[in-house]
Amino acid sequence: MFYIQGVRGRHHTTHRPWRLPLMVLLALILGAVPALAACTDPPGPGVSWRRCSLDGRDLNEADLSGMQLRDASLQRTQLAGARLVGVEGSYVRFVSSDLNGADLTGATLREADFTRATLRGARLVRADLRRARMYRADLTEADLTGAMLGGTDFTGVILSGATWTDGARICAAGSVGSCQ
Repeated sequence: MFYIQGVRGRHHTTHRPWRLPLMVLLALILGAVPALAACTDPPGPGVSWRRCSLDGRDLNEADLSGMQLRDASLQRTQLAGARLVGVEGSYVRFVSSDLNGADLTGATLREADFTRATLRGARLVRADLRRARMYRADLTEADLTGAMLGGTDFTGVILSGATWTDGARICAAGSVGSCQ
């Protein structure tokens, strides 16, 4: 517990434990401290699901734009057609999730785990996917224009018809592990 101390007299100290909660309440009212959302809160602007377990949820077509998903677990989650534009999701786990047609434009997904996830037709335009794990993911016809892929694991990744990072090259049918 944090106390603010004051001196009364020569050797007497009093504690005022009510001061800190009062200052925090005043800061929240004035907007100086952002409110944090709980893992049970619905998706929306400014919501933070950091370190939340959201495994197996149905978030198809949900708007998660601008949310904080760092260290969250969304394994086997339904995110088809979801908007994850500008999401901060470093270290997030999308293992075996359905992200078909999802929009991840400008998302920060460094070291995210997309093992066996399906991202058919997903928009990963300008997404930061450095050191992400894409092991056996399906990126058929995904758009990777401007995506940052340094150190990304593409082992077994299906890239048929995907638009590569230069925005011009389309990966050949049967491209697995690299854009042919």
